Amino acid sequence: MLYELGLLLQDSFGPMRLLTSHLFLGGLGVIGSFVLTFILLPKLAMTVLPRDRGREHAVDAAKSQGKPTGAGIIFISIFLIMQLLTTPFGIQTTSILFLTLIAMLSGWFDDKAMNSWGEYKKALIDFVLAIVTGVVLCNLEATEIWLPFTKQTYTIEPYLFIPMSAILIWTSINCTNCTDGVDGLSGTLSSIALTALGGLMYFVLGHQKISAYLLLPHYPEGAIWAMMAFSLVGTILGYLWYNAHPSMLLMGDAGSRAIGFLIGVFVIKTGNPFLILIVAGVLLINGGTGLVKVALLRFTKIAIFKNVRFPIHDHVRHAKGWSNTQVLVRFSVLQLIMTLILIVLLVKIR
Repeated sequence: MLYELGLLLQDSFGPMRLLTSHLFLGGLGVIGSFVLTFILLPKLAMTVLPRDRGREHAVDAAKSQGKPTGAGIIFISIFLIMQLLTTPFGIQTTSILFLTLIAMLSGWFDDKAMNSWGEYKKALIDFVLAIVTGVVLCNLEATEIWLPFTKQTYTIEPYLFIPMSAILIWTSINCTNCTDGVDGLSGTLSSIALTALGGLMYFVLGHQKISAYLLLPHYPEGAIWAMMAFSLVGTILGYLWYNAHPSMLLMGDAGSRAIGFLIGVFVIKTGNPFLILIVAGVLLINGGTGLVKVALLRFTKIAIFKNVRFPIHDHVRHAKGWSNTQVLVRFSVLQLIMTLILIVLLVKIR
């Protein structure tokens, strides 16, 4: 909205050209998202949010029980409103914002339900959402991707792109959701992933000269997707102010599913699906290994990792005696090191 206003008024009033700057609008999105979340979240949380039911078999589940949960319905809504104000309108970006709303609402209805939705019901909703998103992202046309350690690009037809992107998005949603069990952990790891993805899209893939120098494809809309990623970081930081240990409130499925959904979308928009392993490796290991264990046990009766609790953050708290703060700091350090080293290798060794 502001971008279109800037285009309309820049000739009659010079300073309005600022509203056509991706950098300015991106900064406005980050600051606005953080400030609004910081101000509105505590005011609304105590009156509109349901209370956490606790997680069966989770370590320290009793400490979370009774806290306001589903805070994602507030801060993701703020994020969506800020995007409508600051992001240049486009069919694909608008469609993704609408699908983010769906992801948030599906989590919210589960958060407020008296009895938690079944695993199969939630998995099916996530998969349908991921399939639709794959269609939106490729527009039923062949899509170019690039892979690690080669300057060659590859064209993927829709019949391959859609299921592959759906699997990636589904995995991202559920791994992010599984990681939401320690104060600040899911939000911090997601912020690291989103910052890395936003930086890559804005400063590398969205920059014609830098992408050409690094032998990477150039995506003219990279800056727009980066603006969305950075704005989501601002929103999450506003939430983390109140979710720091000991937390006042929890994001619930309304937050974790929407955040996981957007991480998956941004990874796909970089053109390199393997980036999910780099920017969200700890999220995948922490939550994804548990999903694999349960799936194998349920459908094949094969038991693996018999002596390991999942998510991994429960195992290290139970078996190693790590505190919530130790889990948060150590997992974040691992993710930061992984991201910094592997992204440099990814973009430089080609």
